[in-house]
Amino acid sequence: MLDANLKKQLDAYLQNIVSPIEISVSLSDHSDQTAKTTELRELATEISQLSTRINLKEVPALRSPSMSIAPVGQAPRVSFAGIPMGHEFTSLVLALLQAGGHPSKVSAELQQQIRNLKGEFHFETYISLSCQNCPDVVQALNLMATLNPNITHVMIDGALFQEEVERRHIMAVPAVYLNGEHFSQGRMSLEEIVTKIDTGAAERQAASLDENDPYDVLVVGGGPAGAAAAIYAARKGIRTGLLAERFGGQVIDTVGIENFISVPYTEGPKLAASLEQHVKEYGVDIITAQRAAGIQQRASDAAQPYLLEVPLANGATLKSRAIILATGARWRELNVPGEVEYRNKGVAYCPHCDGPFFKGKRVAVVGGGNSGIEAAIDLAGLVEHVTVLEFADTLRADEVLQRKARSMPNIEIISSAQTTDVVGDGQKVSGMHYIDRKSGETQHLAVAGVFVQIGLVPNTEFLQGSAIELTRFGEVIIDAKGATSLPGVFAAGDATTVPHKQIIIAMGAGATAALSAFDHLIRS
Repeated sequence: MLDANLKKQLDAYLQNIVSPIEISVSLSDHSDQTAKTTELRELATEISQLSTRINLKEVPALRSPSMSIAPVGQAPRVSFAGIPMGHEFTSLVLALLQAGGHPSKVSAELQQQIRNLKGEFHFETYISLSCQNCPDVVQALNLMATLNPNITHVMIDGALFQEEVERRHIMAVPAVYLNGEHFSQGRMSLEEIVTKIDTGAAERQAASLDENDPYDVLVVGGGPAGAAAAIYAARKGIRTGLLAERFGGQVIDTVGIENFISVPYTEGPKLAASLEQHVKEYGVDIITAQRAAGIQQRASDAAQPYLLEVPLANGATLKSRAIILATGARWRELNVPGEVEYRNKGVAYCPHCDGPFFKGKRVAVVGGGNSGIEAAIDLAGLVEHVTVLEFADTLRADEVLQRKARSMPNIEIISSAQTTDVVGDGQKVSGMHYIDRKSGETQHLAVAGVFVQIGLVPNTEFLQGSAIELTRFGEVIIDAKGATSLPGVFAAGDATTVPHKQIIIAMGAGATAALSAFDHLIRS
């Protein structure tokens, strides 16, 4: 199961186990699970042979094949139903270390909040091993189960336990269930999960944030632009804060990155983690799991220098002498009947995460740009057939991608196609309609999934009605220095009028905005 290099790395990690742990495996005797059972037995055996502090035993379980991890003498609270490889291998390693007493890097305050949670919380998370968003949720819930004896968590590989997936009508991951009821869909941070189940947490957080001293520079957004802005501001020795719903922004949802200069290849979650670590090294006050609700000026007085204020959705207000807006963008939606109704029931936005649920089925990709054609190429290796629908007369994707797509026998490309609605049986998608813009005729496409890849929308709704000037598309209008129409407020990245939405451009724009903000502070 593990090659020599991976074994060497894992052996080094397992040296951090300080107290004995036990791996309990449940092995299936069903003929269709024989291969997976063999894989799990090999994986568990190889891990146990790497450390004298790891015991291995076989036990019956609700799901097989599966493995559970716990300190010796304790009932397991962390389980993996399936083979935790691919993106989930890191989740397995962390579970081993945490069960063995290696401390988590999560703040002491948040860990104590988890320990103080009252009630019984039994979590189940359905994942796909190709999903880069799933490990964050799995690792968060595993840590919670490790810290609090009233919490359990099991990761479930949806591709391996398809009967459960079909019974619960799961068509997108990560899908989290709490005590048998649907709890959340999609990526959630540890802070977001704890806040959702901890009654009164939002009020406590709002009161605490209200007490924060004013910042010299407050960066709103935690993607590449926000991270660069925070680093450049902090390096000037000024008090810097960073506010974000989640650190990393769109980068977290990006699988392969091959055009980040000097780095031939990396992956979004890895780059996001590096960005966060770099920002932390400069002592930036990072506030996550919070959403800005506006921006406003505060009149100056003799006792208080002129300040800008950012009200938060939880009722708190942050204050700063200068602000850098780097809120990024999100996937644009179709805005047609059926899209919202069948979201996560066949309508999807991430082919890497949700593609495995459509294995052997027919799907559609709406959008003929780079992201749409890349999605079609990726899906073609999993599904029976992919139909690409492009509104314009011609595709907008790079020629190299077009050639690749046209060379694949199970990809059909239809241009001049206007999507009008998504249809289904109330539980899942069964098809969609589009208008042939050349003939005017309405066509029906029988598909099990619709992947939407039609560009980006800036995350600037909270600025509507403020003194910040926006384009008709919602982009923040900036000048060459990143300045907006409101003195003291700067902006950078995909939320702005910058002509190209790229990671490296967003980073440069973030640095420009921070240097401009510093110049503003020393002159005002």
